[in-house]
Amino acid sequence: MSKHIGGRGKRGYHHGDLKNALMDAARRLISEKGPMGFTIAEAARLAGVSPSAPYRHFRDRDQLLEDVALAGFIDFAAGLEAARRDPALTPLQALDAVGRTYLSFAQARPADFSAMFEAGVSHGSNPALREASDRAFAALTLAVEAVAAQMPLEKRPPTLMVARHIWALSHGVATLFGRADAGRRQSPVSAEELLEAGVGVYLRGLGVIPDL
Repeated sequence: MSKHIGGRGKRGYHHGDLKNALMDAARRLISEKGPMGFTIAEAARLAGVSPSAPYRHFRDRDQLLEDVALAGFIDFAAGLEAARRDPALTPLQALDAVGRTYLSFAQARPADFSAMFEAGVSHGSNPALREASDRAFAALTLAVEAVAAQMPLEKRPPTLMVARHIWALSHGVATLFGRADAGRRQSPVSAEELLEAGVGVYLRGLGVIPDL
C-alpha cells in the first residue's frame, strides 16, 4: 500500500486537491515533529508530489503553516460563536460553553492548534488570519460582556481585561492539560474541571458571580 496520504501516487492528485493534500501533510508533520520541525519538501514527499509542487500554492513553509492556522482559526471562531449564541444557555452557561469549546478544539485538532498558537505565524501580514483570530477573541469578549452585564454598572470590571484573563486561563489549561499529543500534562481532574474551577474562582474574586 502506498505511504502517501490517501494512498495515491505522485500524480494521483487532480487539480484542486494539491493545496489541501499539502495542508493535511503539514498537520501530520506538526503532530510528529512540531510546527517548526519539518520542511516544505517533507510535506511534498508525504503528500506524494514533487518537491517543486508546493510552490504552486505556497511561497514557503511559513505560508503553508499560515494556511493551516487560518483554517483552524476559521473553525475555532465559528465554534466559539455557536457556543456563545446558544439560546438555551444563560450568560454564565454560555461562557462555560465557550471555554469547553476552546478545550475541545485543542483536543480534537492539536496540529491546527499548534499551527495557530505555536508556529509564530504573522497575523499582521495576513488580513484573513487576523480577522479569523479577532472573531475568536470577539466571541469570548461578548460572552464575558453578557455575564458582566448582570452586575450594576458601577461595579462591572473592564470587559476587555476580564476577557483577556479568561483567554489566558483557557489557553493555559488547553496547552498544559487539554492536548491530545505527547505535550499533555497529567492531572487528577479533567481539563474541563480545571478550567471551570479556575474561571469560577476568578469571577467570584471580581464579584461577577456571587460566592456560594
